[in-house]
Amino acid sequence: MSGEAPTLAAVAAAPRRRRLPGGAAVWVAGLATALAAVAIPSLVSAFWLSACTAAAIYSLVAASAGLLYGRLGIVSLYQVALLGIGGWVALRLGTGTDVPFAWLMLAAGACTAVIAVLTGLPALRFGGLQLALITLMTAGAAEVLFLTVGFPNGGSGFLGIADSSHHPVPMRRPSLGDTNPAFFRYALVVVAILFLVYWLQGRSRSGRAWATIRESAEVARASGIDVVRNRLFALALTGFGTGIAGALLAASIRSLLPGSFSAAQSAILFVVVLVGGAYSLLGAVIAGALAQLLPSLFQELGLDGNLLTILFGVGLLVTFVAAPRGVAGQLKELAERFGRSG
Repeated sequence: MSGEAPTLAAVAAAPRRRRLPGGAAVWVAGLATALAAVAIPSLVSAFWLSACTAAAIYSLVAASAGLLYGRLGIVSLYQVALLGIGGWVALRLGTGTDVPFAWLMLAAGACTAVIAVLTGLPALRFGGLQLALITLMTAGAAEVLFLTVGFPNGGSGFLGIADSSHHPVPMRRPSLGDTNPAFFRYALVVVAILFLVYWLQGRSRSGRAWATIRESAEVARASGIDVVRNRLFALALTGFGTGIAGALLAASIRSLLPGSFSAAQSAILFVVVLVGGAYSLLGAVIAGALAQLLPSLFQELGLDGNLLTILFGVGLLVTFVAAPRGVAGQLKELAERFGRSG
């Protein structure tokens, strides 16, 4: 099938391509991050700065979904739901306690990591369609829960919902990110750190085991790889990263709306991840931009946002037919061709 990742045999037989060494790639990515942190707040309006902050946060969510699919073949359709759960935890602790923001992020990540493991555990021995359906049903359940309960806004009690006699309390930001430009830089640094963790995981021994599991779970088991444990660890790691993204999103917007975390949004995000490229972190950056910058562009141009669903659908079709590695894969091929011609 054209939409599948290349097999291990095909990769081994393919001619070796010139690419940046791992260390050099990290330095290039770090330089690009530093340049973005300095340049973007100075060059764009407040509206587009907010959109760029959201794009950076969503790129972390996209990286989590891409890591699961690109490395293990796990179709995760509840990443936006986990994003909302992480935001809920951060809002409750942020408006109800004086815990430092870094600890709020860690608490949100820990909660979503546990939920990711618990929801995925029943189907991990089977994977594939069963796990995809469980994650989709979890996203639907979370959507109903968000619409029923709402998000904390500084009220009393466990839910933290303020009644009509109290004014909502906005989510506090970290001291290093009190202004919008400062918070953009703060979020960018946090996202870059999680990207580095994901990259190191992909190059580790367990990361190589993940590649074997994606190729064939049966072969992995025959090789002595604990498939269930590796999948559980992947769910926990990506759930942790998505929870941290939820805390960043809550601090960026200062409050969250239940309708922003629907099951449909989770499915659309997975489509965008495939279009951007599920097999590299560059694809996650592209997916984050597609998920947040395109809607902002449509809003500024006065276009119907529903057109994006059609656009993403066409992009998914093109990805399956002609570009299984997404936009990021196409960009890498162009760079390699340019390097050979030079």
